[in-house]
Amino acid sequence: MLLESNRLILRLFKLNDGSDLYEYLSDEEVVKYEPYGPITLDIIDEVVKSRVNNASFIAVCLKNTNKLIGNLYVNKIDPQKINTYEIGYVFNKNYQGMGYATEAVECLLSHLFVSKQAHRVVAYCNTQNTASWRLLERLNFRREAERVDNMFFNVDKDGNPIWFSSYQYALLYREYKQS
Repeated sequence: MLLESNRLILRLFKLNDGSDLYEYLSDEEVVKYEPYGPITLDIIDEVVKSRVNNASFIAVCLKNTNKLIGNLYVNKIDPQKINTYEIGYVFNKNYQGMGYATEAVECLLSHLFVSKQAHRVVAYCNTQNTASWRLLERLNFRREAERVDNMFFNVDKDGNPIWFSSYQYALLYREYKQS
């Protein structure tokens, strides 16, 4: 996959993406809402290799320098029945607040709705992740549900789940076409 927007290139991961990927995935603030903690140097090569071999992860690079500044996630849900995709995104905090995530997701949405004839695109985010749900709303996603204490990634010192609530967002092809 190779997609381009005004300022970005969206492509598959390459083996030499390790240092840029480590730059943001090692940041506790960046991965706060992800199902993993900060990545350490001793496993970054393994993480890069897993992304190189997984087309669900898309590298987001600056067009003018080819610097990796974030990544998108896309996964087709129930491929036999409905043409629905789930998306997600994580960006280097040094490139947040500059419209890059919005631009990257817009580019991906265009690809999914126009090239892949998606019927529906969904996204989930922690209710505390204001930047994430605001991005989705800026792109005309509808908040369909708030799921209370429906997920956990970590446990406390006694082994009990640390629950959090999430929002479910969706955008239909007809809604995308109208925006």
